[in-house]
Amino acid sequence: MIDIAVIWAFIIAFAVFVYVVMDGFDLGIGLLFPLFPRKEDRDVIMNSVAPVWDGNETWLVLGGGGLMAAFPLAYAVLMPALYTPMIVMLLGLVFRGVAFEFRWRTTRERNLWDIAFAGGSLLATLAQGVALGAILQGVIVNGRHYGGGWWDWLTPFSILTGVALVIGYSLLGATWLIMKTEGPLRDKAYRLGWWLLAAMLIAIGIVSLATPFLDATYARRWFAWPNMILTAPVPIAVAAVSALLIRSLAARQDYRPFFYTLMLFALCYVGLGVGMWPYIVPHSITIWQAAAPDNSLHFMSYGVAILVPLILGYTGWAYYVFRGKVRAGAGYH
Repeated sequence: MIDIAVIWAFIIAFAVFVYVVMDGFDLGIGLLFPLFPRKEDRDVIMNSVAPVWDGNETWLVLGGGGLMAAFPLAYAVLMPALYTPMIVMLLGLVFRGVAFEFRWRTTRERNLWDIAFAGGSLLATLAQGVALGAILQGVIVNGRHYGGGWWDWLTPFSILTGVALVIGYSLLGATWLIMKTEGPLRDKAYRLGWWLLAAMLIAIGIVSLATPFLDATYARRWFAWPNMILTAPVPIAVAAVSALLIRSLAARQDYRPFFYTLMLFALCYVGLGVGMWPYIVPHSITIWQAAAPDNSLHFMSYGVAILVPLILGYTGWAYYVFRGKVRAGAGYH
């Protein structure tokens, strides 16, 4: 028999992951923006994402809306616990979107909009990372309600995950620029890529070591026998992909670093899923406890079966149409 709650858990997980990697490089170039002071370079950087940046955030709507509809109890518990970082994230995305459009319309205030673009990217990324850390460390649940305080999300671990995500998105942004630009701008992105890769691997190691100390369940999942047979391939795969990424940077293979970075994100995401399963609110509410009635989930599945392929189709087409390098003086905005 098909477990519709598990299917919807994977749908939500898929939507969130696609948002993370697709808006991740978009936020990443915003984080790197201050390191490219030349107007010409900044115009090229903006034009590299101009055709796709707003479409990337479609997946955020699908992930958040899907969570509310498919797992209303989890949504009702997590949102009050994360009001502050979620509000900060949305404000950051608003600043980014407004700055993206307005910087093309003015000359005198362009520097202010560039600051807003970079600042909004930093706020949104930090907020997402902090929210992830807050979820992983668990929230206080009383019955069917959030039972914690307003600032419970702010801990050393959540700050650690926030910084780690800033580093990760910056690496995605650097490898995106390697793939989409040329000349001195690409060369600088290569140099940044080396430093950011080293920082990301350190961040992955620190977060991985800190997570088992949050709850005994994490430690048992990763280190107890025979679970280790299933979990050991994840860090091994991370090491292998890291080696491939290092090799591609050294060989200056413009397209491969970005895709290897996406693979690193995917492996980290799998690691998070392995640690959390089967909880949707660690370690208080399982997928089945939080799920909407089966009839509702089945009804929504028809819509998702149509919408997700449609979104994937037009997104893929947009990336295909605007493939290739972006050059100075040419672009879409």
